[in-house]
Amino acid sequence: MNKFLISVASMAILTTSCTNTAQKASDFDYNVDRFADIEVLRYKVPGFEDLSLNQKKLIYFLNEAALQGRDILFDQNGKYNLVIRQTLEAVYTNFNGDKESAEFKAFEKYLKQVWFGNGIHHHYSMDKFVPEFSAEFFAEQVKALPTEALPLAEGQSADELVATLSPVIFDPAVMAKRVNQAQGQDLILTSANNLYEGITQQEVEAYYNKLKDPKDQTPISYGLNTKLVKIDGKVVELPYKAGGLYGEAIEKIVYWLKKAEEVAENDAQKAHIGKLISFYETGDLKTFDEYSILWAQDTISQVDFVNGFIESYGDPLGMKGAWESLVNFKNMEASNRTELISENAQWFEDNSPVDKKFKKETVKGVSAKVITAAILAGDCYPSTPIGINLPNANWIRADYGSKSVTIENITDAYDEAAMGNGFNQEFAYSDVEIESMNKYLSMTDKLHTDLHECLGHGSGKLLPGVDPDALKAYGSTLEETRADLFALYYLADNKLIELGILDNPEAYKSEYYKYILNGLMTQLTRIEPGKDVEESHMRNRKLIAEWAYKHGKDDNVIEYVKRDGKTFLKVNDYEKLRELFGKLLAEIQRIKSEGDYEAGMKLVEEYAVKVDPEIHNEILERYAKLNIAPYKGFVNPIYTAVTDENGNITDVKIEYNENYVDQMLRYSRDYSPLTK
Repeated sequence: MNKFLISVASMAILTTSCTNTAQKASDFDYNVDRFADIEVLRYKVPGFEDLSLNQKKLIYFLNEAALQGRDILFDQNGKYNLVIRQTLEAVYTNFNGDKESAEFKAFEKYLKQVWFGNGIHHHYSMDKFVPEFSAEFFAEQVKALPTEALPLAEGQSADELVATLSPVIFDPAVMAKRVNQAQGQDLILTSANNLYEGITQQEVEAYYNKLKDPKDQTPISYGLNTKLVKIDGKVVELPYKAGGLYGEAIEKIVYWLKKAEEVAENDAQKAHIGKLISFYETGDLKTFDEYSILWAQDTISQVDFVNGFIESYGDPLGMKGAWESLVNFKNMEASNRTELISENAQWFEDNSPVDKKFKKETVKGVSAKVITAAILAGDCYPSTPIGINLPNANWIRADYGSKSVTIENITDAYDEAAMGNGFNQEFAYSDVEIESMNKYLSMTDKLHTDLHECLGHGSGKLLPGVDPDALKAYGSTLEETRADLFALYYLADNKLIELGILDNPEAYKSEYYKYILNGLMTQLTRIEPGKDVEESHMRNRKLIAEWAYKHGKDDNVIEYVKRDGKTFLKVNDYEKLRELFGKLLAEIQRIKSEGDYEAGMKLVEEYAVKVDPEIHNEILERYAKLNIAPYKGFVNPIYTAVTDENGNITDVKIEYNENYVDQMLRYSRDYSPLTK
């Protein structure tokens, strides 16, 4: 799997809902909107006002560069997404009928879902949204609009537009799943993303296998920034670059990156911004590697950012990067914890339960910090990671190091919004587990993310000649499993006490219990009845929890307990649970280091995919009574440049007063270079 940024250790609500029920620390209004299975929140950007004017200008320019890429992700997620979004927005903003009618309310809900998913598929389950308004209502509203309000292709009529879009929106069999991971199917032909066209999985794999040189010790991230298509019977890559695919958006991104380059904090930052610009202008993945090296080595800049084709979870083969951006600055005080961890990276590597031949002899350049997110965009918006680790190229990580971050103001927003929701009381086995989570989970959750991102993804090595893509469709799940296991194993280690990061050797139990509860039971709230687990992070957590349960059965390490007609989980032996995590970590690292596809496939299919329908139905019923949205995301703050009479920026103001609908409509109006 060639990707550049790995998002999330344990995403979203079930990670953060197990918090204490104290009163919120401020009057800041975190809650913005609620629809379907989603809650939209705000996040604060503490410390922005204390930055220098130059740093504020840098963030402002990087913010503008981030917002210009929104259309790219919509199009990558599905070939009709941009036209559908434009059409829905035209109906919404021009609607003159009864806005309290059931049809309009259902239409509005669907539009909000499309905005949140950056297309017509759910951001997490990858299933197509099911509209609750009728095809007749849609057709009637579209045909009532003036021609100039519609995104019509040349010579196309409103009737033809409706005929094109209606099956895509309403027929459940058409483009049913954005990313299909079902074993035994052609994952390219059955996935609705727009990363490939007119081509089979076999042809894709054959194309890239032919390009790869097994002797190349510094391979590029093949296919990361291209669409693979078949033209006149020939397989062709269409690169994303200025003057190429998505060129109009990329040129605007480059414009703002050049502005940012002018106010860079130092020469190192200026160098990697310039190299990123060169990559966007050429599409050359060797240049991208050069940028990645410079970026990873810049550990002195306070302001930082990601901007590019990064995540590969949207590709069933884990190769092509989705466009995203995250602008941030270092939280100096909170970074003490992650810096301690990264300074001891070699100790953690040397003492892991992994076979010595799969360990790095020398851990290079592991840097870690806690950051404050300033803007989220692309595949980081509205749903966002809570931790990041990059670059993803194994050889860059080995030779030049990696950079890891924990996004604390996002986790704080999750925690604040989740206070008092009753989750612990409904699902925890007893007051012992509740008290432990109330007391320690806020810290151990952050530590789990730190260890996952700072060390887990940077640990281990591939044996010489092993293809980084050898695990194919299972690569994402197994990589997240490896990083989670590394974090879980070391959460219980006395080294964290010795370093002063934790003050109680029992604290790790809060995270262990939450993790097992989530992996075996509560994350099933995100799965529809009768369906398998498909998302990589969910598969990763289920794999770990199910494997630990089954391999610890003889010692009764984890136990299902029935009480008052409800199912609960009890961990009877935390020390043995840690041993199980260590054993599985050793096997997952072996699989990755050797590129053992068959063993990796067997683990995922046996432990990570199938759902017990009885437990599932019970969990859904109990969870529904809590009235908690299983998914959360964010609106961004607004940054406004203050200028003098000569147009010079004298300050940058930040505001938090925009609602979800207004933000989405503004972004479509002001940041849509591919739809104008």
